[in-house]
Amino acid sequence: MTHNLYHDAINWEQLRREHPIGDDFVQFAKQSRDELRAHQEKLFLRCVARAWEIPFYQRLWGNAGIQPGDIKGLETLPDLPVFDKSDIMTSIDLNPPFGDFGGLEGGANGRPPVIMHTTSGTTGNPQVLLFGAKSREVQDLMLGRIYQFQGMRPDDIVHSVYGHGMINGGHYVREAVTHWTNAIFMSAGTGIETRSAKQVELMRDFGTTVIVGFADYIKKLARVAAEMGIDPVKDLNIRMISGHLGREDKSSLSEAWGGVECFDWYGVGDTGIIAGEGPDRDGLYVMEDGQIVEVCDIDTGKPVPDGQPGDIICTCIHKDDVYPIIRFNTHDVTKVVTGTSSLGINFKRIEGFLGRSDNMVKIRGINIFPQAMGPLLEADSSFAGDFICKAVRDDQGRDEFVVCAEVNGARDAATVDRYKAILKKSIGIDCGVELAAPGDLAPLTQTEVRQKPIRLIDERFK
Repeated sequence: MTHNLYHDAINWEQLRREHPIGDDFVQFAKQSRDELRAHQEKLFLRCVARAWEIPFYQRLWGNAGIQPGDIKGLETLPDLPVFDKSDIMTSIDLNPPFGDFGGLEGGANGRPPVIMHTTSGTTGNPQVLLFGAKSREVQDLMLGRIYQFQGMRPDDIVHSVYGHGMINGGHYVREAVTHWTNAIFMSAGTGIETRSAKQVELMRDFGTTVIVGFADYIKKLARVAAEMGIDPVKDLNIRMISGHLGREDKSSLSEAWGGVECFDWYGVGDTGIIAGEGPDRDGLYVMEDGQIVEVCDIDTGKPVPDGQPGDIICTCIHKDDVYPIIRFNTHDVTKVVTGTSSLGINFKRIEGFLGRSDNMVKIRGINIFPQAMGPLLEADSSFAGDFICKAVRDDQGRDEFVVCAEVNGARDAATVDRYKAILKKSIGIDCGVELAAPGDLAPLTQTEVRQKPIRLIDERFK
């Protein structure tokens, strides 16, 4: 029986030509915006042609009155309807178990090669994620490219605290490092997969030089090392951290590991990496040969001026095999960075992850993103690193915002007042503050279990 095989589905020469890596990437990213636009145009139209073969897009675009031939090029992209996770979940409900968005229908040799994962379920029930062979390797390459751009070397020992199982993150990070950097990769995973103390021992025994993962847990590992009598600076050899920092305080993360270089990158399960910080640390460079990013008003869906916050709408111009993604609303909030790159890179830059629009709470007319509380709390030296927020409603129907923070030392009224002052200065309204001992909030935040810790409990509608 003849059937499709993963590696046979990839034109490796074409892949490397369309998505350069290493020094070739740096030169490619310095081309003019007009040259980049022509490159994007070609890839975009290829994705559109594939999307028209898939029932999900036939329905989505057809319901908007769009016909084949109406999409002439990138100039028509803003006119296309957006979709989000809810549309994908509806597709799965109507066509279980995989939905009708993937393009899995068999051709002459059966269905195309496919890799399946699910989301972490941070915002609800887990969602099916589908990747074709070619688009998976482009996803891997672009992450590997950012790691190299940030300074990862072939002789590095990389310790990963990304989770595995059904979620995508740990698997494709491993592929990115092993397929496209030649560094040695250690799949430690979360604190549940490999307990924290053992992770510290592994880093010491194998001479880890780079840590990748979510900032919350990486910072915790430094504290665990100190508690074990292992100096995270003198006894370990960490020189670089790359992870999802968002509004986390880079300086405190760096300081915990002896002043190492810390880099941010951003992506979501459906798309893979979208943007990553470079050595200039002046915003995150959008991987524009693979992703087109629009920043749109949270309420109207219209584009916002550069420098203003809005939802990230992503079009993956490398996904022309399985699960094309054209105008996917991530509901993650960012801003476009203005000005020119000091490195001469002409790719668009964004600020990175600033919060979620669908996890935003409005308290007395103020939009509050729970993820943004962490960097504010860092202003007090007693903050122990973990926190969770609560939105509550009192007997008079008044909404209140409460920040629960782990602290070292005294948890007295004076400490509460200090934190209240910090929050009011930044947010503009009075917030409640509850203090907890280090580790006490872990059952709520699930820092050691989840890729993205829980940061909001909304009790107003219970």
